Amino acid sequence: MYNPKSLKAEEFISDEEIRETLAYADANKDNVELIDQILAKAKECKGLTHREASVLLACEMPDKIQEMYELAAEIKKEFYGNRIVLFAPLYLSNYCINGCVYCPYHKKNTHIARKKLTQEEIVKEVTALQDMGHKRLAIEAGEDPENNPIEYILESIKTIYSIKHKNGAIRRVNVNIAATTVENYRKLKEAGIGTYILFQETYHKKSYEELHPKGPKHNYAYHTEAMDRAMEGGIDDVGLGVLFGLELYRYEFAGLLMHAEHLEAVHGVGPHTISVPRIKHADDIDPTVFDNSISDDIFAKICALIRIAVPYTGMIISTRESQAVREKVLPLGVSQISGASKTSVGGYDTPETEDEVTSAQFDVSDQRTLDEIVQWLMEMGDIPSFCTACYRAGRTGDRFMSLCKSKQILNCCHPNALMTLMEYLQDYASPKTKEIGMKLIEKELDNIPSEKVRRIAEEHLRDIENGQRDFRF
Repeated sequence: MYNPKSLKAEEFISDEEIRETLAYADANKDNVELIDQILAKAKECKGLTHREASVLLACEMPDKIQEMYELAAEIKKEFYGNRIVLFAPLYLSNYCINGCVYCPYHKKNTHIARKKLTQEEIVKEVTALQDMGHKRLAIEAGEDPENNPIEYILESIKTIYSIKHKNGAIRRVNVNIAATTVENYRKLKEAGIGTYILFQETYHKKSYEELHPKGPKHNYAYHTEAMDRAMEGGIDDVGLGVLFGLELYRYEFAGLLMHAEHLEAVHGVGPHTISVPRIKHADDIDPTVFDNSISDDIFAKICALIRIAVPYTGMIISTRESQAVREKVLPLGVSQISGASKTSVGGYDTPETEDEVTSAQFDVSDQRTLDEIVQWLMEMGDIPSFCTACYRAGRTGDRFMSLCKSKQILNCCHPNALMTLMEYLQDYASPKTKEIGMKLIEKELDNIPSEKVRRIAEEHLRDIENGQRDFRF
């Protein structure tokens, strides 16, 4: 029985409810009156239910799809402005005891290079990332209690935060590790993590169990209920995601929104971020084996509808996607992207060569440098942001959502983005990127509504040019 307030996975992600939702969407995909009603509700910027959003996803009328795209762009601008937050993944270890059939880290893969970073190697990796200009990392590790115990993760976080190289510093560490206990989530919270991220992969229980035949990840309920344990452990910023291509996308879309509704119903705050990765080629993995892949157009539609359905939630697109695809979906609601990513263990300090046995999790489609990505974003009119202010000021969970819902982003996140961009321009940018960036900052200062905030931001920008660092609202 469907119950969004239940703590049981099969009740807040109800297969019966999803199937009824998909049938309802099919029955109403050409119902212009209903679709217009749903779009009118969406314009109030208070979100949509999984059933309402599923109707829009099923709709194939070109003029209505265009309305969805335009509305998604408006909502993104309203709540997030033209900022794009940048981060990089850091793979600590690819040892794993699970049998996930879509991931090259699966235990039976004997020809991938197994690696685990020492703390000394982490220092080298983080130094290389700081020298690019990164301030925010997402650490990744396979599930292996012997090689990757929680103590190793905690020690690694402590090491990362301790590294200060030149003007570099990692100010926020997000964590993407396997589902764990309330006690371990409490330890992660005490270690000062930002967002806890866990991809569901698929909400279809039967497919989930078939795709995870061996290892602790096989337990659908334990995995699906992880965010509730994280919240109980004090982590109020959590990130959801499915791996599109494993199961039928409309099923996954409904399940994803139901999970967001569940978090809101039980904990009073929805997901801080939603990621939308698509399955990609990797060692030992051929994505054509999975027959549920989605086109770029469907992918763009999903991104737009996530923004419409959960307007306050950040949306992440990784370097799994090409420059062309990222360019297509950025205006539709994306607020965070990775840049200059390496999915191999130790790949930043010592990149793997072509003839080397890989340790990478998947192929990276967008292989540009961080400077090239920063310049690309600015040329499109976006502000590359390295901001971590909300997390460090305690504006997490419902406090961040209150800031977003009150539309104070332009008086807070906008100037913070400009100041962190100025840091990047002064410390890491190429001459051309710096020239473009200085003009962008001058222009974007005028978009800060509060005269007082604008004046303080101008003062801090001058201070940054004179060598000072780390100002924030």
